[in-house]
Amino acid sequence: MKRLWTPAWIVRHVAMVVLVVGFLWLGWWQLSRATGGNAISWGYAVEWPVFAGFVVFVWWREVRHELRGRAGSGDAAGAAEPRPAEESPAAATRPAVRRPVRVARGAVPVPDGADPDLAAYNRYLRWLNDNPGARPGDYPG
Repeated sequence: MKRLWTPAWIVRHVAMVVLVVGFLWLGWWQLSRATGGNAISWGYAVEWPVFAGFVVFVWWREVRHELRGRAGSGDAAGAAEPRPAEESPAAATRPAVRRPVRVARGAVPVPDGADPDLAAYNRYLRWLNDNPGARPGDYPG
């Protein structure tokens, strides 16, 4: 439980309390306005407590994640013999990092067909692709 009392976690706990109290106060304020005759405030009177509930949900999920993520990391048996990646509990819960795939594009031959405007436009696009730093006004055609 000591890991939930680090400076970063204390800030998170304080932020959660401030947000929940603030959202519940705003809900109470909107409820008092709604009972005073403001019809739009009925929606806000329901919305602010829902926001407070969402803050509590996210905070609770992060606390559980923190407690599960480091459970068993300090035991001596795990430190002496590393486990394979398939057997580690963190590998089961952590998504794999995927890197973007870069595809080398080659020049596609464009037939100069029946439409001369289309052929000229395709030559222009091919020139722009072959000269990546060029501006469209630099086109020699």
